[in-house]
Amino acid sequence: MVQIDIVLVEPLYEGNIGFASRVMKNFGFHNMVLINPPKMTIEASARASHAKDVLENAEVTTLDEVFARSDLTVATTGGLSKSVSHPMRMPYYSPGELREMIKDVDGRISILFGRENWGLNNEEISRCDIVCTIPTSEEYPIMNISHAIGVICYELAHLPRGEYLLAGKGEMEALYGHISRFLEEIGHPIEKRETTLLLSKRVLGRAKLTAREASTMHGILRRAEWKMKHPDVDYDSAEHEWDDKE
Repeated sequence: MVQIDIVLVEPLYEGNIGFASRVMKNFGFHNMVLINPPKMTIEASARASHAKDVLENAEVTTLDEVFARSDLTVATTGGLSKSVSHPMRMPYYSPGELREMIKDVDGRISILFGRENWGLNNEEISRCDIVCTIPTSEEYPIMNISHAIGVICYELAHLPRGEYLLAGKGEMEALYGHISRFLEEIGHPIEKRETTLLLSKRVLGRAKLTAREASTMHGILRRAEWKMKHPDVDYDSAEHEWDDKE
């Protein structure tokens, strides 16, 4: 069954953490994760109201740990790229579209919400698989963090039981590493490699690969690498050993 963690990255105000706890419980979510939170006092507990259990059980950890253990990570942002030529915050999806993307998967999904003053930075967003934004009025597009969490939780409430397991984080990181080495092998322009790798991650992130599919992608890359080095030798009949832990 899918597990969804609501991750608050360096929240500034304890009151917002309390309100976030409350709205999470409203829609049946209990896994709150805090990255470098402020000191908590009675204010956070008061704002949580009858969701004190969510607040008290919130996990405090590092962002690196969140990325390491998550099968899929989602960055939420109100600041968007203007075109697909700038892929850091593009393509992006609405909460309703996000629900459709994850409704059939089984695994651990972390949804990241940024700081109240400037959100998630580009490096944090680049590490995520999917970018999600809430359609708001251009007149006043930036929402309070607890309100944004409420909208996401409302859309994702009562997800059905997942039908298939996602490839694990380690498997996907290995695949991205293989793609990076492949780009180097084929002489892809150095100045384009970072963007190309980011675009590849966006495509594969929303594709929600299974472990078998990730392994197949490795196989395709290995076959291409072999043919580049041995153009006149048949891959399937040749005696060779490849490291399956690319």
